[in-house]
Formats: sequence, C-alpha cells, structure tokens
Amino acid sequence: MKTVYIGMSADLIHPGHLNVIREAAKLGSLTVGLLTDEAIASYKRLPYLEYEQRKIVLENIKGVDRVVPQETLDYRPNLYKLKPDIVVHGDDWQEGVQKQTRQQVIDTLQEWGGKLVEVPYTQGISSTKLNRSLKEVGTTPEIRLKRLRRLMNSKSIVRIIEAHNGLTGRIVESTSVTINGQIREFDGMWASSLTDSTVKGKPDIEAVDITARLSNINDLLEVTTKPIIFDGDTGGKTEHFVFTVRTLERLGVSAIIIEDKTGLKRNSLFGTDVSQTQDSIPHFCSKIRAGKQTQVTNDFMIIARIESLILKAGMEDAIQRAKAYIEAGVDAIMIHSKEDTPDEILEFCSLFNQFEVKVPLVVVPTSYDAIYEDELAAKGVKVVIYANQLLRSAYPAMVDTARKILINQRAFEARDNMMSIKEILTLIPDLDIPDVELS
Repeated sequence: MKTVYIGMSADLIHPGHLNVIREAAKLGSLTVGLLTDEAIASYKRLPYLEYEQRKIVLENIKGVDRVVPQETLDYRPNLYKLKPDIVVHGDDWQEGVQKQTRQQVIDTLQEWGGKLVEVPYTQGISSTKLNRSLKEVGTTPEIRLKRLRRLMNSKSIVRIIEAHNGLTGRIVESTSVTINGQIREFDGMWASSLTDSTVKGKPDIEAVDITARLSNINDLLEVTTKPIIFDGDTGGKTEHFVFTVRTLERLGVSAIIIEDKTGLKRNSLFGTDVSQTQDSIPHFCSKIRAGKQTQVTNDFMIIARIESLILKAGMEDAIQRAKAYIEAGVDAIMIHSKEDTPDEILEFCSLFNQFEVKVPLVVVPTSYDAIYEDELAAKGVKVVIYANQLLRSAYPAMVDTARKILINQRAFEARDNMMSIKEILTLIPDLDIPDVELS
C-alpha cells in the first residue's frame, strides 16, 4: 500500500478538510502532519484548539491512520523523515503565499519518485469567515484566561497593546496587517492604570480604585476575545491584593503586573524627578507568595515589575530582585526603564539569560521606542507591551479637531481628522439577536 501525507492545521474542521482527507485516504495509508501551535503562530493567529485537542479530532476521522507533528510551515523535514509516495493538498495553493511551499514539496518528492495530488478547492467554505464568526460569538473566561500562557509557549514574542475602553478593545481585536504572507496582529490587551486614570481626567496615583477600573475590564470582556494583562500598580496591601487576584482570575483576565514600590503611587516615567520608594525584597516576595497561594487555577499569572533601573538603584539590585521574585514563585519578570535607549534593558537581558532558573521576560518600550521586536526577541524577551500609544495618539487628534472648529467656526476644516458618519455607524457590528415570539 502506498503512503500518503497531508499537512494541515485542523483548527476548525470543515467540509473542505474532510473532502481532502477522504480523497487522500483512497490513495493509500494516510498520515496527517498536524501543524503545532508554534508553527501556526509563526504566520497567523494562535489556533483556538491546542495541539493535543486537534490531534484527538483528527485521529477520530475516518481514513486517518496516524497523526504526527509538523513543527514548521516547511513540509520538507517531515517529507525527508517519512518519504511518502504521495502528498495531497487542495489546489488553492497554486497561487499566493503558499506557491513557494508547493514547489518545495514537488522538488522534494521527485528525489524518490513521489508525486503531488491536488484536490479541487471546496467552494463556499472560508476559514476566515469561520474565524470571524467565532469572534462574534465571543469566548469564555476559562479559554481567555489560558490563552496568554499558550501564546507565550508558542510565539517568539507576544505583542500586547493598551486598551482603555470598549472601542480601543475592538481596535486591538480586529486590526491586522499582512506582510510577506504573514498575518501580523496584536495578541492581547494591556489594561493600564495610566490610561484608565487619564480617560477619567485623573492623575495616575491610584486615584481610580479597583472597582472603577473593573468597569473598563467588563467593557473589554464584552466586546473582545483576546487575553488581558491588568496593570495592578503596587498591588496595594497584601490583604487586598489577594482579593484582586481572585476577582481578575474569576473574570478571565490572564495576568496582573505589580511593581515593587510602596507609598503613594507615582508614574514610573517620572523616575527620580519625584519621590518614589522601592519596596523591600522580603515584603514584595511575601505579596507574590500570597497572590500565588490565593489563585484557583495554574493559568493565572502574577508578573513582578522591577523598578530598580527607574529609581537608579543599579543593575545589581535589579538582578538580585529578579532572582528573589522568581524564587518566590512569580510567573514572569517585567524590567522597566525610562531611558531613551534600550542599552540598560539589553544589559539586564544578557544577565537574566544566565540565570539557572528563568521565567518569561516582559518589557515596555515606551521611552526607548526605536528598538524592533525582533531585536528584543533575540535577547530573550517574550512579551512586549505598548502601554499607552493608542490614548497618546487619540488625544492630539481630538485637540486638533476642537481647535479647528473654534478657529473656523465650522467643522469642515477638521474633516481630515475624522472618519465618516457611515464608518462610525458600521464600526461596531450588531449582535445577531434572534427574534423571540412572546405568547
């Protein structure tokens, strides 16, 4: 019997997939190369189902004899390992971004006399439309909660941006670009205390309490599906922090970041320009341990934000704190800097990478914004947070519009700043609410 190979992601199985499997099974013993989460996340969104879940689905489809991992988009490693007689694929890859991959498959099969069989594309089935429908349906707290860890395990770097209301949440949810065939989008949202305070016209000194900030979290939860990281400032008193952890975890928030400072909270980017006091290592470690003991699941993450570089306490202090916080059980380390170059951040990364016990590393390139994500990833950074850019870009546009109306005594001159009324009306999709007949 001839051996047959199919490569697929199999996240959302639809009739098109089943047709390819059925035709392939007619040709011989069928092996499916199931793309791993890492392989899929390298070029588009993380799959909804984890690898093991997708594997179970495929193993129970008639005609599939075995399922093996395909760890890259490139078929060749598995082809050389298995040397199948036939590779089967839909004919939709004859053009577009997969055209080069198709030719690689053909060239490789020729080395041992194998051949490519292409099945006509199933019309009327679109994975893109199915994904869009799933987003409109929404998600559950459990699925959202787990997603950040999955992203961190699957991607070279996880891209987070702030969302300070439902509208900016929708921007994070739906904005994407395609570069060289790869879909690039934001992986999640940062619920910033700075932006939450600013949109309420209040200073960033924890003047907006946790209850008020949870109102924004609820707005985001209602209209998005991506994971949320919550800016917890200092975390407050340990006795209060444990309740914050439970509340966020129950809602489906993926992580909280707390900074190792005490007293009246002042924004870190003030640095030593204002009086700021760093917490002691033992006290902050006890807060971390209390939070970890309180959480119910293993999926929720507590991330420690080190302020040593901000407060000019030195690199040695930052490294000492990182080691202590990891020992206390923290899930990730965020290292902060207000310098306009990334030099001290990169130095910290180099020292951090020498640790025997490591956790993921998080950075917030607000002041040193010229560095590229690839450069950070190469230094071991796992999460990059764009902490306030949406609010900072919206405010100047709104001020300019207001000034133009005052100057010209009409709105015409401000048109270039604004989207059309039609666009604003169609920006937010209507929920598909079924008609209910009342008796």
